[in-house]
Amino acid sequence: MNLSYETDRLILKILKPDSAQKVLKFYLDNKELFEEYEAMRPDNFYTAKYQKSMLSCEYNMAAKSSTIRFWVFHKENLNEIIGTVCFRDIKKSIYDSCELGYKFDARYWHRGYATEALIEGINIMFDDFDLHRIEAYVMPKNTSSIKLLESLYFQREGTLHKNAKIRGNWEDHILYGLVQT
Repeated sequence: MNLSYETDRLILKILKPDSAQKVLKFYLDNKELFEEYEAMRPDNFYTAKYQKSMLSCEYNMAAKSSTIRFWVFHKENLNEIIGTVCFRDIKKSIYDSCELGYKFDARYWHRGYATEALIEGINIMFDDFDLHRIEAYVMPKNTSSIKLLESLYFQREGTLHKNAKIRGNWEDHILYGLVQT
């Protein structure tokens, strides 16, 4: 497994703990937007120390091929994270599947960066990790994410009622699946 992949405009990298400040800035810049769709954060989430610890954990999980989080950079500015694409809960054997999650800085929306990064990540999971299926869970109100998944040929498979506790409330999620053909 490589730690860095390149597309026409982007670099996708698995980061080491020394990048904690960049990750912290990404989360702080998008705090209000991201928190609308995520679980409650620990009190110390928005600290460099916490992010350093998370990057160390993620690096170790990548080494074990259980979770792969790519941090996305534009080739013209390798000092600023513009997004992240994560493939977690990687299951081998009879499943050969994983769950996809992603988020992008709102300043970089509607430029095709998320599509470009997801295509690369999906190809890595299908080709390098030999997975068969990728799942994504999306809140019904997240229409931008739904459009993105559907543009990448993910199929809507159903609604999971009261599936995840987001900001203290149990929220429905739509299950999308993409199967390698």
